[in-house]
Amino acid sequence: MSAQKYMNKFILKLFIFRFFLQPSKNKCSILGLCLYFALSTLVNTAHAGELATSVRIVVNSNKDGAVQPDDVVTLREAIQIVNGALPLEKLSPAEKAQVTPSNTPRIDFNLPITKTTIAILDILPPLTVPNLVIDGATQPGYNINKSPTAEIHIPIPIISIQPESTRNIIRGFTVAANQITIRGLSIYGFTSQHERTASIPPADIFISSLVPNTNIKPKDVVIENNWLGITPDQKMPVTPSAFGVSVFNAVGAKIERNRISYHDGSAIITGATASSTQIKENIIVGNGLAGMPDAIRLEGFIDGSKITENLICANDGSGAFLFKPQGSVEITNNKIKYNGRRLRRAAVYLMGSDNKVTNNEITNQAGPGVVVTAFPNGGSFLNGAAVRNVIQNNRFANLEGLSIDLNTRANTDVSDFQIGDGINPIRTSSNRRLDTGNAAINAPKFVSKEFLLINNIVTITGTADPGSEVQIYRVENSGALSQAITTVKTNAKGRFETTLEATSQNLQPGTRLSAIATSSSYGTSEPAYSAVIVSTSQQAPQLKQDNKLTQHQGEIPNCTTTPTPPIPPTPPTPPTLPTPPVSPLPIRLKVPNNIHYALDKDFISSTSGEILDKIAAVMQQYPTIVIELQGHTDARASDAYNQDLAKRRARNARNYLIKKGIAPERMTIRSFGERQLKTPGRNKLEHAFNRRVEVLFFDIRGVEIILEPQNSDLQIER
Repeated sequence: MSAQKYMNKFILKLFIFRFFLQPSKNKCSILGLCLYFALSTLVNTAHAGELATSVRIVVNSNKDGAVQPDDVVTLREAIQIVNGALPLEKLSPAEKAQVTPSNTPRIDFNLPITKTTIAILDILPPLTVPNLVIDGATQPGYNINKSPTAEIHIPIPIISIQPESTRNIIRGFTVAANQITIRGLSIYGFTSQHERTASIPPADIFISSLVPNTNIKPKDVVIENNWLGITPDQKMPVTPSAFGVSVFNAVGAKIERNRISYHDGSAIITGATASSTQIKENIIVGNGLAGMPDAIRLEGFIDGSKITENLICANDGSGAFLFKPQGSVEITNNKIKYNGRRLRRAAVYLMGSDNKVTNNEITNQAGPGVVVTAFPNGGSFLNGAAVRNVIQNNRFANLEGLSIDLNTRANTDVSDFQIGDGINPIRTSSNRRLDTGNAAINAPKFVSKEFLLINNIVTITGTADPGSEVQIYRVENSGALSQAITTVKTNAKGRFETTLEATSQNLQPGTRLSAIATSSSYGTSEPAYSAVIVSTSQQAPQLKQDNKLTQHQGEIPNCTTTPTPPIPPTPPTPPTLPTPPVSPLPIRLKVPNNIHYALDKDFISSTSGEILDKIAAVMQQYPTIVIELQGHTDARASDAYNQDLAKRRARNARNYLIKKGIAPERMTIRSFGERQLKTPGRNKLEHAFNRRVEVLFFDIRGVEIILEPQNSDLQIER
């Protein structure tokens, strides 16, 4: 930089100081202070832009440390070069050889094949140059055509970025400029000792302007084909990251085709502004292990954001959780299954108005399918109640609650607002529109509990709010809305009628139906009480109402599968006579079904670890087995304290098994605190028996499992 430019920069900063911060009676303006730092940052950014050149830099060392001229280029040095903070004239000849001109700034990789893990010693410099591409796919050996998951194609990264084992580093990459792309990397282990919900959360990737509370927001950032929170060998790291991607203050961020797993908090979280965020085709599995439990948690200004075509599975809370949002979101064409492993919540939880939840597959949730809660949103009418949330064409199965649940403010317990409050009564006053999700739109009501099937025709009639659109659904045995059949409008009096052809719709005696109503003014209702199709000679079968989660029955809990290679054709074999089915014999598992804990502790002792190793070995041997980990305490301390302690015990046992390779979708946890004592607790020995996690085994084929309790790891207090 020339002397004149240095002088201009100095004069500008001096002007900023004198104009905004000139002391007056030994005081200075808070506004002036903010403006000073904001404008000073802009000046420094402009200075960096003058130094930065559009170059391609190849990182050829996995070392980290002080920036210095040597024979290799580290990631830290590459960022400093591209930012303009490390001039080319300060590089050694060997380093200069790794820098070449480029149309756009790039950081590529060429690490030694046995040294592809970059253990950083301190937080990396923020990325401040627009259009920068950091591309892990350039590392030799990266195979863009090979993916370990059949559901969504996401190649295996080779380059890993993590903190050095003795360091606690809050963030991996900090993105602070427009149109930056981060691709093809494994990033994990970034966390903080501070509160998880701090205003600037720790994360693998953090997107925000460097100047808080300004209109300067990074635009069109792309995060694609990365593995966040998970190692390249598909393991949970020793230190989990706090969050995956934090879109704290940005516009138009695209988070596409990433595998995001094993975070203590959410996989994706937003902050002040995250408008038009696109979350598409990601595999989001096993997040929320210790803190904020929801896979995707959106808050702040999020208008125009979309969550589409993701696999959201086995996370500890909701699949998508909208908390006091400003603006609306579309959630469509996602597979959301086996969530609520630690905390029972809705698969999709909505605050606010004008959200759309359509064409999703929502199954095996420890809670309802979609909950709309009546939290005020400044952009809505009806005194700010949550309205016009459209929930249509979704497929539900195996839910612990309603497929759609509209919360009322009268139920103020935390569980009501996170899980749902059950079936609403018929609206009797206009005031209920003010305190209930989607303005308390009434569920449709069939005119009969039975509809006759005559000459392959069945006519469905009922009532709903006038002017609403009624969608008829097939219902599974648990009562969930499993498949949309047809849609019909109500007339001015609220009556609807539709005629269905049984053969074309696969309707037969015993088929159960329900319905939802959607109004353009209010949104979508809760489901109607079901009705059944019967023939003239048949009575309606009894519906088995079972709101217990049936994850241990039917399909094997599985989030992802390995792609199946093409099978070469085989010559035909002669037909063989079928063999009669053989009932599976009971499985005698010589495995303990409980572990114990020290007084007021939640960590796994070495002896308990050996017992959990045996449980892991059995689960690896029998892939059809799933477990529930039930946490317990002794009777001392308060009930609330013991509930939390028992939950932490069960959570830590589950996390231990995850690190042993057991998939998180095969495990749920429950906390009973002191409510299910094993002994009366009359002495220290009995207290030790009560401090435990019990392991309940289920085989999805329905075979019996015979267990053997153990007490070898009792920890008796002194």
